[in-house]
Amino acid sequence: MVQKYQSPVRVYKYPFELIMAAYERRFPTCPLIPMFVGSDTVNEFKSEDGAIHVIERRCKLDVDAPRLLKKIAGVDFVYFVQKNSLNSRERTLHIEAHNETFSNRVIINEHCCYTVHPENEDWTCFEQSASLDIKSFFGFESTVEKIAMKQYTSNIKKGKEIIEYYLHQLEEEGITFVPRWTPPSITPSSETSSSSCKKQAASMAVVIPDAALKEGLSGDALSSPSAPEPVVGTPDDKLDADYIKRYLGDLTPLQESCLIRLRQWLQETHKGKIPKDEHILRFLRARDFNIDKAREIMCQSLTWRKQHQVDYILDTWTPPQVLQDYYAGGWHHHDKDGRPLYVLRLGQMDTKGLVRALGEEALLRYVLSINEEGLRRCEENTKVFGRPISSWTCLVDLEGLNMRHLWRPGVKALLRIIEVVEANYPETLGRLLILRAPRVFPVLWTLVSPFIDDNTRRKFLIYAGNDYQGPGGLLDYIDKEIIPDFLSGECMCEVPEGGLVPKSLYRTAEELENEDLKLWTETIYQSASVFKGAPHEILVQIVDASSVITWDFDVCKGDIVFNIYHSKRSPQPPKKDSLGAHSITSPGGNNVQLIDKVWQLGRDYSMVESPLICKEGESVQGSHVTRWPGFYILQWKFHSMPACAASSLPRVDDVLASLQVSSHKCKVMYYTEVIGSEDFRG
Repeated sequence: MVQKYQSPVRVYKYPFELIMAAYERRFPTCPLIPMFVGSDTVNEFKSEDGAIHVIERRCKLDVDAPRLLKKIAGVDFVYFVQKNSLNSRERTLHIEAHNETFSNRVIINEHCCYTVHPENEDWTCFEQSASLDIKSFFGFESTVEKIAMKQYTSNIKKGKEIIEYYLHQLEEEGITFVPRWTPPSITPSSETSSSSCKKQAASMAVVIPDAALKEGLSGDALSSPSAPEPVVGTPDDKLDADYIKRYLGDLTPLQESCLIRLRQWLQETHKGKIPKDEHILRFLRARDFNIDKAREIMCQSLTWRKQHQVDYILDTWTPPQVLQDYYAGGWHHHDKDGRPLYVLRLGQMDTKGLVRALGEEALLRYVLSINEEGLRRCEENTKVFGRPISSWTCLVDLEGLNMRHLWRPGVKALLRIIEVVEANYPETLGRLLILRAPRVFPVLWTLVSPFIDDNTRRKFLIYAGNDYQGPGGLLDYIDKEIIPDFLSGECMCEVPEGGLVPKSLYRTAEELENEDLKLWTETIYQSASVFKGAPHEILVQIVDASSVITWDFDVCKGDIVFNIYHSKRSPQPPKKDSLGAHSITSPGGNNVQLIDKVWQLGRDYSMVESPLICKEGESVQGSHVTRWPGFYILQWKFHSMPACAASSLPRVDDVLASLQVSSHKCKVMYYTEVIGSEDFRG
């Protein structure tokens, strides 16, 4: 499988020309990269005006591989061909590199680029990407892949250090400025033009470094006063390495690459709905930075959030008064690491009464609102403490826990909550402190622990009795001043004390069932199944021409083709009792077919939009301005993978995706609306 790498943008606060002078010092050898033992110039080209300089080098590398592997391969050194294309006029350097040794067995391609910072012309940006594809290597494919990626990432880490080392070396030699490229002067045709050239040269002499050094000017004084100085590392510059370190933490080069590649994929497939980098990173960490696995669970979570409007829960949903009065939990300052601290007095909470009064879904929705509030507090604390804070600490006091808490429907509700939170809020729990665990606790732990992820379980610290007051206890994680009063601390905690829910507030099973349905069907989206040979279709009737049909759908499973058709006559309504031609009902959503089998395209109905192929995980939004009144049919159709692409070989990702589809079934979640043209704004 092809290994890919994509770096964040690294910013040098030096002009492009000075960076180029430092970069050239890496050749013909670089003592700071021991494996780079030499290079020879193969080809070189310079344009007449000196603006373009292309140089091709053959680089000799002493790869740190086991001696046995070198003996089997029959080589001591590995050769790479590197092509540098410098455009001094545009102030860019593009670097292309590929391996010459074992090119029939291993394919390595690298592309690097130095450019001027878009917001400050006296700064330089650097980014790189690479791919590694091992076809065959004497049965040592896995070993070679590990060696290659290890050495590559170690060199990436050194890249910025090396440039800065040579910049310092230039500074010691008195070189702190390199003039920009200027077009060669044209031979003057008269003394007048000659004098004007001299005046122009005199005006340019202001930037000569010697003059600047004599006056004691700093590098800042040489920069253009009109050039804006951006705040490097702000969330607006999402690919900047300083931003990653400041807001996301220390990541390895490969982890940075995974974050950027997954984010780019989301930008291509989820238009206008990209989750924050912190959110993407949580899913990557939950799957050990396996991009495919992280992408799968994140897409499922994004669809879930969209279907149940979770993004708006804090603004649109008010917890029932019963929860506000009897749910014994709340936010309480932060721990020693700056994480938001949530206190839950589970032992004092009447879980049975809450379930009987509210139902399982209302409790779940409340827990979701707590998690959403936790994400918001993490963002705030990141700004306050000046370091990445991506998780919170939960303190659970179990004093009062008894057999009443093991009531079966209550445990069932707890397991459901754990399942939903684990799937949609991975890596948000930094630490869980369980205090005053009674004898009945092992019974509860036995019931719930199998549903908790191993990584999450490792964050649990359990204390019995008053053990939390001794060494290794609460004081190791929470400052003394904010330990709640009910735990013998000095801080008044405003978390509700809980208590028994009055039985007068209990509701019947039928009432709870209707309420549960209401909570989770409050969504504008519908689900549908798409089968091979059985597309899903919906009908939109248009009375006024120039109306706008809008759509927003997510492909939850499989690949589909989206079509829009127009017909002057209404199709026959689907027969609900038919499982064949018209209607299929399944647990995953409905399937409705409207276009009659005897209808012919071009005679009975016409296509008004080009077919749109949508891959699994994609989120699609669009609109169509209607030209005629009548009936429009929106169709989602199963997309079959072609046996062989006409233009190129199938991509590895496509082949793997086709292998993972176990049935001829797709699933979409969609919403459509008709808007008058005067109300439509795109």
